[in-house]
Amino acid sequence: MASSTPSAFDPEHTKKERDDEEENSPAADDEDTGAQVAPIVKLEEVAVTTGEEDEDAIIDLKSKLYRFDKDSNQWKERGTGTVKLLKHKDTGKVRLVFRQSRTLKICANHLVIAGTKVQEHPGNDKSCIWHATDFADEELKDELFCIRFASVENCKTFMENVQEVAESQSKEESKDASETAKLLDKLSVDEDKTEGSAKEASGDASVNDKKEKAETEKKVAEPASSA
Repeated sequence: MASSTPSAFDPEHTKKERDDEEENSPAADDEDTGAQVAPIVKLEEVAVTTGEEDEDAIIDLKSKLYRFDKDSNQWKERGTGTVKLLKHKDTGKVRLVFRQSRTLKICANHLVIAGTKVQEHPGNDKSCIWHATDFADEELKDELFCIRFASVENCKTFMENVQEVAESQSKEESKDASETAKLLDKLSVDEDKTEGSAKEASGDASVNDKKEKAETEKKVAEPASSA
């Protein structure tokens, strides 16, 4: 007659208990020994400069930039990134800078001057085009740019700000020209005064010379007195 009591050695039962013990026991690698491990190489912080430290951003918008290639007579993509209008804190000059998002490569870099005009791209109200003398490739080049934004609002914001900067630069140039003209007039007046003073001094000297000459001739003409 078979007994219903489990045998003293049950392989399956023993394996299950062993697996449970392994699962519940903490792994040796995860144990915190409290030891402090010093890094092998100590890295020092390095200051990264962008060349924009002395400028304030007027706008900073995500966009995609294109330039017109005259040789192939077609638009070529320059990159996807951000376009900024940066105003210098001291000079007040404003430049347009476009950087690629990943590489931060500069794809457009030029001043916004009085003659800068931005126009909406025909058939696409999210894009606009303009001419500029660009320095992105570290040499001055006449470029035709096209920029496309994610929304019509961003495109309008870009166009309005560029237009405002161009108009302000025009006023500054007129102001500078007026101040230069005033300075030239002042210099001209000062020169006239100097010439007049020189002529007066020359005239006085001539009169004095004549008086001295006359007195000398008079003395020579007078006879010597007798003793």
